[in-house]
Amino acid sequence: MTDMSTLAVPTDLWPIADFFFRGLGSEVNMNNEAEVAVLFRSFFLLYLTTVILAIITFKLGFAKKLPIAKAAVVYAVLVIGTFILTLILGLNLPIAESLLVAALILAVYRVRLHKEREGRQES
Repeated sequence: MTDMSTLAVPTDLWPIADFFFRGLGSEVNMNNEAEVAVLFRSFFLLYLTTVILAIITFKLGFAKKLPIAKAAVVYAVLVIGTFILTLILGLNLPIAESLLVAALILAVYRVRLHKEREGRQES
C-alpha cells in the first residue's frame, strides 16, 4: 500500500522546469500547505513561461495579420492547449526549451528579412 500523502517530484528535469521546481526536493507532502503552494506556484510559472513563449513563437512565425475574433480564438486555443501540454508533458519533455529555440530562430529570421527588405528599398 502506497502513501497517498506524498507526491514524487522527478529530479532529472529539463533546465527551465528544473529552475522553477528547484526548491521542492524529491517529494512533496500533500498535507503540508506550504509545499503544495510551492508546487502549484512552480507549475503555474512553468505554464506561464510556456504560454508566453508559444505566443511569441506564434507572432514571429505567422506572417498574416488576423482579424480580432479569429486572433482571440487562436489565442484561446493556444492557452488551453499549452495548459494541457504543460500538465501532461511539461516535466518530461523540453516544451519550454523547444519554444525558446523556435522563437530565437524565428526572431533571427525576421531580423534578417527586415534588413534584406531595407537594403532592397535603398537600392
